[in-house]
Amino acid sequence: MLDAYIYGGLRSPFGRHGGALAPLRPDDLAAQVTRAVLAGFPLAGVPVEDVLLGCTCQAGEDARNVARHVALLSGLGETVPGQTINRLCSSGLAAVLDAARAITCGEGELYLAGGVESMSRAPF
Repeated sequence: MLDAYIYGGLRSPFGRHGGALAPLRPDDLAAQVTRAVLAGFPLAGVPVEDVLLGCTCQAGEDARNVARHVALLSGLGETVPGQTINRLCSSGLAAVLDAARAITCGEGELYLAGGVESMSRAPF
């Protein structure tokens, strides 16, 4: 079995409900974070196999495959897929665990995994 490692991490700032980050779409915000992670990544040239993102709210503008949108918006190209995972309060962690599992099983070498959510933009 192969080992899986976390090579880097970054997150957007926390915001208040209806606060300064509310106008930003969740996929745009996650794409900004993804581009920043890739810019400082030590393994340049290794292709990203998949983008796995946890997202609980999946309603309104998050109702589509937000992970795929983040892959496209961050410039990874049309050949990189995206998978959105909903495990409620542990969706981001589940995405990281799914990426680690794929690596340890030999399904790929490099995955982007995390979570994305905007409660300000979620329909009530």
